[in-house]
Amino acid sequence: MPTALIAGGLGVVGRALVEHLEDDSDWNVIGLSRRTPDFETTAEFISVDLLDAADCNAKLGALTGVTHIFFTPYAARASFAEEVAPNLAMLSNLVDTIEPVATDLQHVQLMQGAKWYGVQFGAPYKTPAKEDDPRHMPPNFYYDQQDWLVERQKGKAWTWSGLRPHGVWGFSVGSEMNMLTSLAVYATISKHARVPLRFPGCPALYDSVYQIVDVALLARAMVWAATAPAAANEAYNITNGDFSRWHHLWPRIADFFDMEVGPGQQVHLQTVMANQEPVWAEICEQYQLRRYTIDNLATWRFMDYAFANGFDQMSSLTKIRQAGWQEILDTEDTITQQLQRMRDDRIIP
Repeated sequence: MPTALIAGGLGVVGRALVEHLEDDSDWNVIGLSRRTPDFETTAEFISVDLLDAADCNAKLGALTGVTHIFFTPYAARASFAEEVAPNLAMLSNLVDTIEPVATDLQHVQLMQGAKWYGVQFGAPYKTPAKEDDPRHMPPNFYYDQQDWLVERQKGKAWTWSGLRPHGVWGFSVGSEMNMLTSLAVYATISKHARVPLRFPGCPALYDSVYQIVDVALLARAMVWAATAPAAANEAYNITNGDFSRWHHLWPRIADFFDMEVGPGQQVHLQTVMANQEPVWAEICEQYQLRRYTIDNLATWRFMDYAFANGFDQMSSLTKIRQAGWQEILDTEDTITQQLQRMRDDRIIP
């Protein structure tokens, strides 16, 4: 039976993969995180600091049955250059610990993203972005991680893959980046204040082409890329498989919250949402919600960055489809499914 070791098991991507695989009796699941799970799970969780090689060896050195490593964590730093060392160290510490003891290791997968193509610079990049497009000027820790892993894999029986999602849409607590939970908090507080749902990003983004990937689809794609022979030793873009624009998606979100769509108003969310914790606590009390704080759920710094990019953001899926991945979700039809799950779990009213 394969055993998945999911690094970053409580992040938005890792959590989705844990939930997907623990429902599959063909897999054993081990999650890694410095925190303890905030949800019921049958997966084994190990609290470990991947930045500490000694901690990795002490806590993970006995995991001889691991067959697949899924690497999803991200260590944010103040600059792109400062991100390289810690993000590479987490990967190398983990592989250095597991590879020598896991004699049946079959695959190591990296979770990447549209930053591979330069979206983080806030200016248009070549679209549709393709996996073999020329790299931008470094630093970019994705490049360092992939180069290290490709070199490490040479001559080995195990394979590697990389996935580059865009617009990841799913639930997590305490993540560095989460668009779904941030917008859910923003919409809930807007409704409580009896104001319409205004798009808080730049006007150009509202009308630009955008892509989203639901974490449920992403989790299935991760397993496919880690197990399909045709996917071995390659990197792939992954989205829901369609294109949309926020001006199509925003009314769907407003309808879910039973709100009117207001005129767009670009705001600095880190500023306007800075003092809303008492309001959120009041909402949680009124509707008997689970007692997460805004700080648990919302990532305003990330939202200010992501919603300032007023240009088309498109990733080609030609390569992954040619390799055999064919699943597609209609983003406009499914955009509220993860929101409904948050409502069912009493996280939003």
